[in-house]
Amino acid sequence: MSRTIPTINTSRLTLRGMRAEDFSRYAEIWSTPEVVEHINGEPWSRSKAWDGFLRNAGHWQITGFGQWAIQRHREPEISGQVGFFYAKRNLGEDFDDFPEAGWVLSPEAHGQGLGIEAVRAAHDWFDRVVTGRLVCMIAPEHSASLKIAEALGYEALRDAEYEESAVKLLARKGPPQ
Repeated sequence: MSRTIPTINTSRLTLRGMRAEDFSRYAEIWSTPEVVEHINGEPWSRSKAWDGFLRNAGHWQITGFGQWAIQRHREPEISGQVGFFYAKRNLGEDFDDFPEAGWVLSPEAHGQGLGIEAVRAAHDWFDRVVTGRLVCMIAPEHSASLKIAEALGYEALRDAEYEESAVKLLARKGPPQ
């Protein structure tokens, strides 16, 4: 089965499929302590980054959706990733059975509104093409991501623990009205 990954353009960004030449930058982003601070706290090794990179590519083939690379216009390297996936985290049927949204930006892309721009564009695509309930998992202290989730219509589902860390599980039944 072969699926084409759509390209989405916003005023400042292009969301596109990840390419082999993106891997070094992808690994660099995931090895940055500031990036993983609210995810699991442990910078990723190149090997773990490679596993994640391949998982992103394969997800599109199996499910018809996945994570895009975020590339700022006129910039040669990616600034992060955004999209949807099944993580199968064993957090319950009200969470694991639905596509999970996720977004990661490199530190130099923080504080510029790029996160909300990328996440909104990805969700607009999802709402047109896939539709339905979405979930996300965010560290309770990660106020920037919680603000983005709220703007996209996510509501608290419950608090949980994942890999020995407290997390907030959120759900979105559809686009905000």
